Amino acid sequence: MKKAATKSINPCDIRAVANFYAAQLQLCCPHSPTSYPHARRVHAHMTTSGFKPRGHILNRLIDVYCKSSHLVLAHQLFDKIPQPDIVARTTMLAAYSASRKPDMALEIFNTTPLRIRDTVFYNAMITTHCHNDDGHAAIELFRGMRREGFPPDNFTFTSVLSASALVADRETHCQQLHCAVVKSGTGLVTSVVNALLSVYVKCASSPLVSSSSLMGVARKLFDEMPVRDELTWTTIITGYVRNGDLDTARQVFEGMEEKLVFAWNAMISGYVHNGFVSEALEMFRRMNLLGIKLDEFTYTSILSACASAGLFLFGKQVHAYILRMEDKLSWDFSLSVDNALITLYWKCGKVDEARMIFNNMPVRDLVSWNAILSMYVSAGRMNEARSFFIEMPERNLLTWTVIISGMAQNGLGEEGLKLFNQMKLEGLKPCDYAFAGAISSCAVLAALEHGRQLHAQLVRLGFDSSLSAGNALITMYARCGVVEAAHCLFLTMPFMDSVSWNAMIAALGQHGHGAQALELFEQMLEEEILPDRITFLTILSACSHAGLVNRGRSYFDAMYRLYGIRPDEDHYARLIDLLCRAGKFSEAEDVIQRLPFEPGVQIWEALLGGCRIHGNVDLGVQSAERLLELRPQHDGTYILLSNMYADVGRWDDMAKVRKLMRDRGVKKEPGCSWVEVENKVHVFLVDDTAHPEVQAVYNYLEELGIKMRELGYVPDNKYALHDVGSDKKQHGLSTHSEKLAVVFGLLKLPRGATVRVFKNLRICGDCHNAFKFMSKVVERDIVVRDGKRFHHFRNGECSCGNYW
Repeated sequence: MKKAATKSINPCDIRAVANFYAAQLQLCCPHSPTSYPHARRVHAHMTTSGFKPRGHILNRLIDVYCKSSHLVLAHQLFDKIPQPDIVARTTMLAAYSASRKPDMALEIFNTTPLRIRDTVFYNAMITTHCHNDDGHAAIELFRGMRREGFPPDNFTFTSVLSASALVADRETHCQQLHCAVVKSGTGLVTSVVNALLSVYVKCASSPLVSSSSLMGVARKLFDEMPVRDELTWTTIITGYVRNGDLDTARQVFEGMEEKLVFAWNAMISGYVHNGFVSEALEMFRRMNLLGIKLDEFTYTSILSACASAGLFLFGKQVHAYILRMEDKLSWDFSLSVDNALITLYWKCGKVDEARMIFNNMPVRDLVSWNAILSMYVSAGRMNEARSFFIEMPERNLLTWTVIISGMAQNGLGEEGLKLFNQMKLEGLKPCDYAFAGAISSCAVLAALEHGRQLHAQLVRLGFDSSLSAGNALITMYARCGVVEAAHCLFLTMPFMDSVSWNAMIAALGQHGHGAQALELFEQMLEEEILPDRITFLTILSACSHAGLVNRGRSYFDAMYRLYGIRPDEDHYARLIDLLCRAGKFSEAEDVIQRLPFEPGVQIWEALLGGCRIHGNVDLGVQSAERLLELRPQHDGTYILLSNMYADVGRWDDMAKVRKLMRDRGVKKEPGCSWVEVENKVHVFLVDDTAHPEVQAVYNYLEELGIKMRELGYVPDNKYALHDVGSDKKQHGLSTHSEKLAVVFGLLKLPRGATVRVFKNLRICGDCHNAFKFMSKVVERDIVVRDGKRFHHFRNGECSCGNYW
């Protein structure tokens, strides 16, 4: 431009000046980094020289500004044109479309007079709707274009078919579009047929059609195409992959003369998503041996396969290969591959290594941050998850859902609910998964009324048919002691998966309805829903709580024999618990001796618990010794062992255990019970004096005790685990936390309302007996959940049948 400033130009020769500026602007290549600064200099020179450019020069300037992503400047120049022509309007519309600003593009379109519009202009607007995933708007604009007499061309059909692929979900839609293409005479144009092929392929995924039928039509269209390009092969192969027909996809793939990278990636991705990891790895090895260039899609798919299958060493080899072979990685490449590597490392238990990859990433996105947050939550490292969540630069709905659900899964229900409310305060509308996390938090806290409120919100927002929320509600109602509501919800769910069945079977088992749990399990099998390892855990627990030893043994044997599920340690622990509760210690010992692994904490805990119930001190001592070796800082073992000694009056041995506990610095978890009254949780400890209304509780408890004794209740001093006199033992029994919580509920809840009390430890035998009498005296239902199960007391009986 320095030369331009010194060159003598005759101001009267407007054409020569215009040609000069036009030639200068011709030097602005669309993707050159120097285009924008050069165009700015030319524009400035025009302004200072007093030259007023005409349409073609202004259009060229607008085009350069748009392609250089300076839309503000482009629009300012556009606004200064008294009557912009169709070229300028089309340029601006296309730029807004590419920048994902459909409202601005629509404004340009609507303010353009019909008389100057043309087919290219309509094509640009149809493409805008397509980019915005608004297929209906694109189709409606196409219809308007035809009504106004503008003839569609190849680009029109390509765009409108691409938009139709977003919304077509019935076979008639595909047929109508196919007819329109044939009538237009574009049926042999490759780009148009590719777009039509895409409509068939995407519509085949709709639940309203037969995928095999539509894919058959798509294949016929593919076979009859005179010319196929890369997109053609991409569409048909990915179509078969998305519809789960991997064999046909592989057949088409092998028929390609030149197997392009996209085709390899499509096949590998299809195998990974359908769980065929070995086939994906075989394709990856073959691709590498043939020297085909691997890209970020190849690496992310194969790393995902390694993560899902737990193939850490192979995934690590792929990581090493990437570091060795890939030089000067682009940001897009690094970002997607690093995100896949983070997932691989944390799913294979390498949490710190995954964090190191994150720390060294040259660029991160929200996927990266969410992956690390999910990692900490899955690993149960909630302090780190909480800190990481706070430092995240941005959050989306997935972020909140992960942290809320993580809090609930790790027993931090109160924090989960606080985060759920904070998310709403920040303006995010919770999805059904976020609601599921909040409802799970209510289950952890046994906050029934809060859970009911969330249930009402779900219904109001239209999420009541959500599978995840429905499953969470079943668990919430069951853990809050309202198994009837859980069962009603289960029966009315529009769709159920194995999680739904497992949750309901577990609920029935925990509430003492063992026979109903087994009936539901048999119904699940009749519905052809395959049980998984969780199903068998729930069914073995149900058998254990109901004393159904033979049925439990039968189900345990069927795990591997019928369903190919190898029992884990937790399954064996359930079996041993089942046998020990029934007093079958010789069988339990035989199972332990034949274990395919070294018995761990769960096994010895199940044996010790059974010994405590039946007073088998010698075997109990042996199991306690093994537990103290494996987990010397856990208070439960010391407490169970000392209680066993107290049951048989071995006070010296009990004292030794207590001393050992003190010497090792192990503190007993204090027993506490809580009850919800008027949306407030009231907590009671043994011999409580802190609660503001505790004296009224003691007074009413004494009053109830008199009536209970009249019906035959006698305090069982066996459960007063101290070597003191009879009176003191009876007083100690009367101040147990569960008694105080139940009596407070009787005092404060409306007449006839069920009292629901929750305790962190196993309910004591005397309290269990007392509640049976109490339910008869007050003629009310009392539900108590302890650390193992629910007890429903009604009219002097308990749902457990005294088998607990």
